[in-house]
Amino acid sequence: MTSKAQETQNNIKKLSAVVERITFHNAVNGYAVLKVKVKNNRELDTVVGTIMQVALGEEIDCEGTWVKDKSYGMQFHADTIVVKPPTTLAGIEKYLSSGMVKGIGPGFAKTLIKTFGEEVLDVIENEPNRLLGLDGIGPKRQSKIIAAWQEQKVIRNIMIFLQSHGIGSNRACRIYKTYGNNAVDIIRKNPYQLAQDIQGIGFKIADQLALSIGLAPDSVIRARAGLCFCLKQLADQGNTASKTNDLTAKTASLLGTPTTIVEQALAAEIEAKTIKTINKNSDQMCAIDYLYQAEQKVAKNIKRINSHQLHNNTLLTETLLQSVEAENNIKLAESQIEAVATALANTVSIITGGPGVGKTTLVNIVLSVLKRNVANILLAAPTGRAAKRLNQTTNIEAKTIHRLLGFSPKKGGFVHDADNPLLADLLVVDECSMIDVVLMSSLVEAIPNGCKVILVGDIDQLPSVGPGSVLSDCIESKKIATIRLTEIFRQAKTSKIITNAHLINEGKMPLYKDADSNSDFFFINNDNPDVTAEKLINIVTTRIPARFKLDPRTDVQVLAPTNRGSLGVNMLNKSLQQALNPNPITSIDHFSNKLATGDKVIQLTNNYDKEVFNGDIGFVQGIELTEHEMRIDFNGRIVKYDFNELDEIALAWATTIHKSQGSEYPAVVIPIATQHYTLLQRNLIYTAITRGKQLVVVLGQTKALSMAINNESAKSRVTFLQHMLEENTN
Repeated sequence: MTSKAQETQNNIKKLSAVVERITFHNAVNGYAVLKVKVKNNRELDTVVGTIMQVALGEEIDCEGTWVKDKSYGMQFHADTIVVKPPTTLAGIEKYLSSGMVKGIGPGFAKTLIKTFGEEVLDVIENEPNRLLGLDGIGPKRQSKIIAAWQEQKVIRNIMIFLQSHGIGSNRACRIYKTYGNNAVDIIRKNPYQLAQDIQGIGFKIADQLALSIGLAPDSVIRARAGLCFCLKQLADQGNTASKTNDLTAKTASLLGTPTTIVEQALAAEIEAKTIKTINKNSDQMCAIDYLYQAEQKVAKNIKRINSHQLHNNTLLTETLLQSVEAENNIKLAESQIEAVATALANTVSIITGGPGVGKTTLVNIVLSVLKRNVANILLAAPTGRAAKRLNQTTNIEAKTIHRLLGFSPKKGGFVHDADNPLLADLLVVDECSMIDVVLMSSLVEAIPNGCKVILVGDIDQLPSVGPGSVLSDCIESKKIATIRLTEIFRQAKTSKIITNAHLINEGKMPLYKDADSNSDFFFINNDNPDVTAEKLINIVTTRIPARFKLDPRTDVQVLAPTNRGSLGVNMLNKSLQQALNPNPITSIDHFSNKLATGDKVIQLTNNYDKEVFNGDIGFVQGIELTEHEMRIDFNGRIVKYDFNELDEIALAWATTIHKSQGSEYPAVVIPIATQHYTLLQRNLIYTAITRGKQLVVVLGQTKALSMAINNESAKSRVTFLQHMLEENTN
């Protein structure tokens, strides 16, 4: 790199250049790798960024940072790329020869340059009739050139409009792809529509744009958007509702707007039926309408199911008890016998408790009894891993809830619903603490009358990622028969994972010995996060495989409290990727990350078309650079992703503890440090430890572990479901 480029690298975050070569450009998401000529530089520089359309010879102004890539050397990573028409004859010729303007190829580009010189672009723009005087140009070809030029102009003007109002290239490309040539009109009409329609654009960015284009700060439109944003923030934290006074005060504070304006906005949202107001006890509450409807649907359908007398109610007689004990080669304790009787006697029942207390045994005993006279038994769980584990422990097919209900893209919803219920006499649903209120509303709606329902889960784990407290609310309502298992059985007591999970749940520090002891639970103390990160890599890649004969790629999962920091998921993934997948066959740069063949990845959203869901883990099987396609193996099922769909996946050598819900791994490694202080809570550590089946290694600061165990202040979620279940109305 020349000294000029080095000066730019060290001191300046702007770059002006001419596009000389397009190494890569994804026309769908705009991601591009460009070779550019900077004035006075002899060598070409590399620009990586997002640009909707680009052609050779165009001039670009970039803002961003210089980054030294280990594989590709120094690159300018552009946050914003603004394209300008070329001004030099060489640049204009390259631009017109690129094929960007349909109807003009390399040969005709030379003719245009020879005829009109540097005025050629102005001629196409303002005097297109002059083209008719050239050989080979008739009205048809002229019209094609004019139309193509206008299309390029529209795109360029939209991009310039967005970038002039502070929208970077990446988001500008997404906006154009969503709205097309109507983008500016839609934004001027309601800039807050962006936050609803486009992934990666939230309220704050839309608000910045709204104010930039001249929307008044005290506009009711702005206040309405602010209200919905505040309610969505609460929903992202798991709440389905808020006190009205709290909501209006929070919105007014966020916007710097008088409360009277927010109250006008709330009245408009209520009239539009996007926000629902309800009186709960003595408080007036607000809820996003779809969440209120979901909770109402859960309560209504649970009451409906519970009110129907079963045809297959079974009493646990002494003879039957002896028979199922012999069939399962087990002698039940008195507490287990009572639990089985409760589950058999009630239409809807809940089984809850921590690890080692016999939830799986209880489910198997109930299934042994009921499958004698029940025709249709269905088993389900929220995630693929949880469903697979349920299948392994019961020897009965289990499905994810999404697959059980059968999503129909054509219908835009599930195949099974109130009009087309499941064919089921018994439904067992595991890991119910993970189920949010929206998914539960779809599930219970599809359960037919006369079906026995058993919900299984551990309410001491983290609650669902989505809004609601379904399992907890159902238990607290006292309207559903609940079996609480607390006794740790003898075989489970030998596991330090299980005994320590219960100690942590009681607010006590775990029992552990040094790393050389014969145990399944270890805590390795270290106060330096950087050293802890190095130790973690060594433990995962060397020590666990050597001592426990576990595959570090498939059997060991790193679970971190958060994404950020030296002990966060993002940094750990890069280090683990380098250690566990050092020489991939093929790799691609995806914004700030590299994705390669052999990488472990996690699905971040529900994709019903591909039938992969949030939390599913797979391995990259292949990358086709020419086809812009990645193949990922999810438990033997190959799923194809276009490069523009890669926002849906992320590296999974390390994942957040929240993402691990419903999963079990042979071994888990958990880094913990005071840098995670905002998330250090008892249920987080409890959930992480209970993910490990054979081995748990916690490493980091004793102080951080103590902080987490002593912090039981995880706020209870504000919901309506318990209240709705307690009401006598159906």
